[in-house]
Amino acid sequence: MSQVTDNNKRIAKNTLLLYVRMLFMMIVSLYTSRVILNALGVEDFGIYNVVGGVVAMFSVISGSLSTAISRFITFELGKGDQCKLNKIFSASVTIQMLLSLIIVVLIESIGVWFLNSKMTIPVDRIVAANWVLQFSIVTFVINLISVPYNAEIIAHEKMSVFAYISILEVIGKLTIAFLIVVSPIDRLVFYAILMCLVAAVIRLTYTCYCRKHFEECTYHFCWDRKLLKSMFGFASWNFIGASAFVLREQGVNVILNVFCGPVVNAARGVSTQVNSAIIGFVNNFMMALNPQITKSYASGNKEYMFALLHQGARLSFYMLLFLSLPILINTEYILLLWLKTVPQFTIIFVQLTLILAMVESISNPLVTALLATGKIKNYQIIVGGLNLLNFPISYIALKVGFSPYSTMYIALTISVLCLLLRLLFLKGMIGLSALSFITKVILNVMCVTIISALVPLLLKISINSINLFAFIGNILTCFISVSITIFYVGCKRQERQVVISFIRNKIKKRG
Repeated sequence: MSQVTDNNKRIAKNTLLLYVRMLFMMIVSLYTSRVILNALGVEDFGIYNVVGGVVAMFSVISGSLSTAISRFITFELGKGDQCKLNKIFSASVTIQMLLSLIIVVLIESIGVWFLNSKMTIPVDRIVAANWVLQFSIVTFVINLISVPYNAEIIAHEKMSVFAYISILEVIGKLTIAFLIVVSPIDRLVFYAILMCLVAAVIRLTYTCYCRKHFEECTYHFCWDRKLLKSMFGFASWNFIGASAFVLREQGVNVILNVFCGPVVNAARGVSTQVNSAIIGFVNNFMMALNPQITKSYASGNKEYMFALLHQGARLSFYMLLFLSLPILINTEYILLLWLKTVPQFTIIFVQLTLILAMVESISNPLVTALLATGKIKNYQIIVGGLNLLNFPISYIALKVGFSPYSTMYIALTISVLCLLLRLLFLKGMIGLSALSFITKVILNVMCVTIISALVPLLLKISINSINLFAFIGNILTCFISVSITIFYVGCKRQERQVVISFIRNKIKKRG
């Protein structure tokens, strides 16, 4: 029991550290995006997003192995086998270096051809777009080789490291935003160069920390066939899920460019920036929670694992709802304040992207649990296969003349179906009750969402005007409404008691 309590305290501490980190990052990142959009212009901003997307599409090759690396490192930490841990780390670094070489060859051939032959980019920006592609490749390789080091930090639950280094990263990106306007060369190319330099500095910092603090992070060339077979076996099936994610995010971005042009890419790029800022809070919580889910499975503590899945899904959704509801209700005014110049289609893209993120926040702990088992063949064939349909269905929808928004409606529908399928798989694999999860988590968060949205929506409709005072009033109403509803409807009795006890203790200490 004391071990479980210590684990819960560690999750809470790590989540708090990452939450503060993300709050700082969100404020600075949103301001940075505004400065960059104004400095580059809508067209160049769209070009950077879609060209970066071409490079990111090739992460389908590495994404599945990156997940495998993270899973194997965390699993062995849960078992406590230090020798095996060093083998996994060394093998992981070797694999990532070989993958980097393969991906560079592919992008320099297929990627360059696709950029110059198939994408919708103004003729006078083709040269700049090619430079962006080259620096995006370098940035991608830097991030790829760093995967084993980042996996070590997460597995060891050293979240304070992310908090401190992220401050350096966000300051670097803010500096870039101001340097663009005094660029001695083409602004788009200059932006790509500086983003590459920031990535290199940050990744070098993570690598140095790991080598200094984790003894297993000493690299030795490793080609253990049995270990590699196990990792590649896991990764080969996870390749389906990784492909589906990349095609939904970056593949759809590319076909939007083909059918709709860079202005729609700019709108989707803005919605992605908003989503990244908001979803970062949940990702930080999951970063703190995921190692405990995997370690609890490795140690055979299923009861604790089930509790983590229920609590993790609910809390992930509540965090997103608290931050997203004010944006969903006041999207237009927020975008005008933030960007001044709002690209066409941005408002609906932002709203649909946030709704999709809330649906997927419920699935995140379930995915971690499924990957922890290591038995993912059937899961990836069915759920990964369903997710793969995002790309072809979106292509058909755009081809026959549906609006760019149709791609988001397709993603939402498939995401809900995948959530239900994940529950069925976990029921068969580890005995998680699907009915219990639906009633205690899904129906619970639906009730909280409906109730908490009522008052802010009625207030917005009754005022029927857009001004700063009405906006501030609605934002405050959203926060209060969501907080009260989560406390009384979303939390269990014992959870409310924990919150009340925490507040009382803080008041006593100050008194």
